[in-house]
Amino acid sequence: MSITFEKLKKDEQIRAYIKAGNDALGVLGYTEHSFPHVFRTAKTAAALLKGLGFPDETAELAKIAGLLHDIGNMMNRTIHALMGAEIARSILERHGMPYEDIGTICSAIGNHDEETGRPVNTVSAALILADKSDVRRTRVRERDLDQILADIHDRVNYAVKRSEIAVQRQGSGGHVIQLSLDIDNNFCPVMDYFEIFISRMLMCRRAAAFLEADFELIINNLKVM
Repeated sequence: MSITFEKLKKDEQIRAYIKAGNDALGVLGYTEHSFPHVFRTAKTAAALLKGLGFPDETAELAKIAGLLHDIGNMMNRTIHALMGAEIARSILERHGMPYEDIGTICSAIGNHDEETGRPVNTVSAALILADKSDVRRTRVRERDLDQILADIHDRVNYAVKRSEIAVQRQGSGGHVIQLSLDIDNNFCPVMDYFEIFISRMLMCRRAAAFLEADFELIINNLKVM
């Protein structure tokens, strides 16, 4: 594959659009959706597919989808997945990517939002799992602790001290995709996490099933899902 994540992450258009989207979401009060998030999503999506035994080429497509998945935020948050798929299509065509690969990536981007999306291909399933599992303190933009505690999204992200998702293997050779979180109860109860993330966790379960794996959620060393 001549079009790679490493090449695309240096593209000035992509970088400008990711920054514009993150800036817009900052004004709207959202957590960080910039390069730390998209790079982490990209690398996690690829690692999950490699852990499940998929080819390197498929993992690279997932990595590219992770890089581009939030690029539509510069246009509109509500339909950012659909806008992002269209923006990604034009960029990838400019780079000469094969149409089949563009179709795979754009389908994944267009279906990653929890309000309307569903896992529709291998890449989309990996993207969903990688994106929805990225909850961490460093995504919180607000610096005033009282303001952080007043907003449930900031409060939950700030409370997460560790977030890891990986492929595990069990007995008969079946796979489990396990998301493990350490949540500081001094900042929020675990129930706050479920209040805002239950739809995302159910989406992760569907995505894992699409990849013929089970999904487990471990919070503070306890299996809760």
